[in-house]
Amino acid sequence: MIERRIVAQKKKEYQIQEMIANKVKGSGYSHTKLQRTPLGEKIIIHAARPGLIVGRKGQNIIKLTKDLKNNFELENPQIEINEIENININAMVVAGKIAESLERFGTARFKGIMHKTMEEVMNSGALGIEIVISGKIPGSRAKSWRVYSGYLKKCGDIAINGVSKAKVRAVIKTGVVGVKVSIMPPDIKLPDNIQILEEKQEVIEEIKEEKPVEEKAKKKEEKPKAGEELKKEQDKKTKPKKEKVKKEIKKIMKKAAKKDQKESKKTTKEKGVKNGT
Repeated sequence: MIERRIVAQKKKEYQIQEMIANKVKGSGYSHTKLQRTPLGEKIIIHAARPGLIVGRKGQNIIKLTKDLKNNFELENPQIEINEIENININAMVVAGKIAESLERFGTARFKGIMHKTMEEVMNSGALGIEIVISGKIPGSRAKSWRVYSGYLKKCGDIAINGVSKAKVRAVIKTGVVGVKVSIMPPDIKLPDNIQILEEKQEVIEEIKEEKPVEEKAKKKEEKPKAGEELKKEQDKKTKPKKEKVKKEIKKIMKKAAKKDQKESKKTTKEKGVKNGT
């Protein structure tokens, strides 16, 4: 019983979304969200041009609420409209644009439309885009044309939940043409996008304790004292040697003086002898 209720509820939500998408064509419709509140059902419509959905004096919203009440037996549906910030990143809006331009201009310019939309999406900051158009384009035989650019995930969790996908049908003269758009938004976080951070090298420096000014002054005073003491010790060691040297010099001087006296006496005697003769 519970499973049947869940399936019925989801089916009802899908039917509401289809009806709103058909009634709100040309307004850049993206998607709808249904919320249950104590006052009633709250329907949030996300679109690029909310002014077209509201209409003059809110006539379009009044019609929508009446249709929802009659077709789906909703008691008090409250419609809220949210504007999409970046239109070119939303896959549903882009696919709707391509379908509208194909219906307006036909199959003659389909390649130019595909390339132009691709450039607009990539310039708006998308990481990657893929556009596939399948149908009787340009001849009577059905073909599929694919245009892609950038980086796009095809498998994994990111491809299912992260990539924005949309499928839209365009009715032209040759028949129905399918438009499939998948866009990779710029704010997605990829698991293989790894940033290696550089380790900061910590330089350990020795902190030297600064001694107060008084101790420095004492050291300066102590240094000359230590020098004087060294001089005194050296003088004590060298004093006996100096005294010995002085004594030896005195002896040598005395001997030299005695020799000089002897030689002077000899010379005087020799002079006297010569004079006497």
